[in-house]
Amino acid sequence: MSILTQNRSLLVRARNLAGRAVNTLLAQDCLLCGQASDREILCRACAGDLPRLPSPRCPRCALPTAGGETCGRCLAHPPHYDRTLAAFNYGFPLDKLIQSYKYGHRLALAGYFGRELAALAPAAAADLVVPLPLHPARLRERGFNQALELARPVAAALGLPLDARTCTRIRHTPAQAGLPWQQRERNIRGAFHCAQDLSGRRILLVDDVMTTGASLDECARTLKLHGAAEVALLVVARTLP
Repeated sequence: MSILTQNRSLLVRARNLAGRAVNTLLAQDCLLCGQASDREILCRACAGDLPRLPSPRCPRCALPTAGGETCGRCLAHPPHYDRTLAAFNYGFPLDKLIQSYKYGHRLALAGYFGRELAALAPAAAADLVVPLPLHPARLRERGFNQALELARPVAAALGLPLDARTCTRIRHTPAQAGLPWQQRERNIRGAFHCAQDLSGRRILLVDDVMTTGASLDECARTLKLHGAAEVALLVVARTLP
């Protein structure tokens, strides 16, 4: 065997050993069942069991409708956003994953959820990705903006610019989750500010969970007041009635 052949053989063996070492270091257990899941945060079985939204559904708010038509509520009181793209139903065990991400700082879930969201939104459908902003006081309390961490992989996957500065939250309101549905719209009114002319821009507005949609609708209203031509909501989960 020539020296060149020996060197090539040693190089191949070294690469194989390095590859196995990397795979071992990156291997992890599924967050839900604890079984080995290679490099994914969920194993295939658990990922396949996550609750998807039923079809057909209203294109505006993503709630189920008989034939995929716009629901009565959106017809009677059209929201400021134009459509909603949601990956999952906010049910078990997806709800536990989101709570772990949001309050348990499981930031690795942002990449997983971000890939799911990017698959729903072709790049041609938007010009800009905007995360739903947090008030600075809430940001200090939580330590990160869950919508921004979701928006990062979405923007990267779609090749779209990410803007986390133009739209800010200027009112520190009580958490929407602790309020009755009918009070949420009043609670969030005037909570956002936009510092840029968005004339003609199509916006993907990203958040983790959409319940009544009051916060997202108010943010969409603010974006449209500053010229946005279209605002599409992109959320990990939609709460069903």
